[in-house]
Amino acid sequence: MPTAIAPAPRKVPRPRADAVRNRERIVTAAREMFVEHGPDVPLDEIARRAGVGNATVYRNFPDREALVREVVCFVMDRTAEAAELALAETGDAFAALERFVHASADERISALCPMISSTFDQHHPDLESSRERVERLIEEVVGRAKAAGQLRPDVGVGDLMIVVAQLSRPPAGTDCLRGDRFVHRHLQLFLDGLRAPARSALPGAAVTLEELRAC
Repeated sequence: MPTAIAPAPRKVPRPRADAVRNRERIVTAAREMFVEHGPDVPLDEIARRAGVGNATVYRNFPDREALVREVVCFVMDRTAEAAELALAETGDAFAALERFVHASADERISALCPMISSTFDQHHPDLESSRERVERLIEEVVGRAKAAGQLRPDVGVGDLMIVVAQLSRPPAGTDCLRGDRFVHRHLQLFLDGLRAPARSALPGAAVTLEELRAC
């Protein structure tokens, strides 16, 4: 009896380069508009800024939840990449921490993270994977600066993330773009206060990431 020949596995078609570029343009435009106007900005406005048609947006993202989740994961992944670059540096650990903080502020993660609880399921596997990665890397950046004796020991990762979130968000009632020019100035003032040795005792205990997630 002849041996049955298994069918050759079908190749999964790779997306066309123009399709990949369109998806990237949509995510970039959505990130900008979510920061400026919040998660309820009309999808046709996002399509217009991205330079694509409405059908292209819906072909890539079946609903608003999928697009918001993709944007938040994109920003967290970019923040994780900034942390990896900081960890790859072999010089001053505190200077690497400073560069990471300024880079993460530029990603506007503080403006996007509130959408996680208000817009979609916090426990979606894509979201949890991106969150776990970025949190692990931030803890490593902070831990290295502490181990070098350059970061005051009474500061937790949660303390860092709370202040970065607050300082990288424009003050209420001000124009979003005009407020951007103060962000890095005020972040540097904050970072200077993190250097060891500490000049004062902080009230309360250091904030952990677990406490931050429970807020």
